[in-house]
Amino acid sequence: MYFFITKNQTIMKRVFITAFTALVLFSCQNEQTESSDSTSAAIAHRGCATQEVLEAQLKEDPTLAIRMNEIEAFTSNRLLTNRLVNGKVEIPVVVNVLYKTAAENISDAQIQSQIDVLNADFNALNSDYNDVPALFSGVKANVGITFVLEKINRKSTTKTSWGTRDAMKKTKQGGLDPTSPTTKLNLWACTIGGGILGYAQFPGGSSATDGVVIDSKYFGVSGSANYPYNLGRTGTHEVGHWMNLRHIWGDASCGSDLVSDTPTHNTANYGVPAYPHYSTCTGTPVEMTMNYMDYTDDRGMYMFSLGQKSRMAAIFTSGGPRAGFGI
Repeated sequence: MYFFITKNQTIMKRVFITAFTALVLFSCQNEQTESSDSTSAAIAHRGCATQEVLEAQLKEDPTLAIRMNEIEAFTSNRLLTNRLVNGKVEIPVVVNVLYKTAAENISDAQIQSQIDVLNADFNALNSDYNDVPALFSGVKANVGITFVLEKINRKSTTKTSWGTRDAMKKTKQGGLDPTSPTTKLNLWACTIGGGILGYAQFPGGSSATDGVVIDSKYFGVSGSANYPYNLGRTGTHEVGHWMNLRHIWGDASCGSDLVSDTPTHNTANYGVPAYPHYSTCTGTPVEMTMNYMDYTDDRGMYMFSLGQKSRMAAIFTSGGPRAGFGI
């Protein structure tokens, strides 16, 4: 539980969850297209295109909203009955590297560093885990999911940037098709462009495009040149989306992330906000700016909550959208 949320606030948040789910699953905004800007200045603020990609997919495939509503109903049922994964979930990972330059052809060591970061962050082994403030110490979570690098695929291309229209996931468009996406997590390392660090596909989308895309400059522990996104947390954030987590502010002012123990945020936070950072939403809660699903710098995010853990675990249970990865 988040101990400083009042009973009325909790009720309001639950009511908002229902309305927000309907809004998210049926709203369609402008599609994000490929960017040709591969030489832009350093990115000042984290950019994740997961929500925009979802909205484009919903526009193209109306049945996706139905599938995602079914996943939400399934998740809610699993949370209510507490029938979650009993045992360890181990995720085989396939990394697809698309490169035009030598710098984009990231090394095996850099790739392994991203796997190491995922294992640390999802198992509460990150060195900054103990920096979680006392206010949130009762809800910080060891998710208990591990990742194993299984294969690296590499392909030289002529593209300077790939955009967010999933071209990197399609061999016919110059990219690489995903490998066994129902039983393996596919990561693509490439130049995305447009100020986007990465994006993921939520459960329920097409298996032909399932996985996570991370700009090669922010893949793993890639060095001080890419500060403040050089600690592999773009991967942690995007894999969180792949496991059905929403942005902590709910992609709306005072929105809901569909998790009961995260405080309501005004909007995304950037940089490393000073603690405590108060929301002006109902009840003026202290925002959980150090949560992986906010937009802070890599060094500013270092926890998942117990509610997020339960939401992630639900998708791996029998009948869940990622049951192929479960035990």
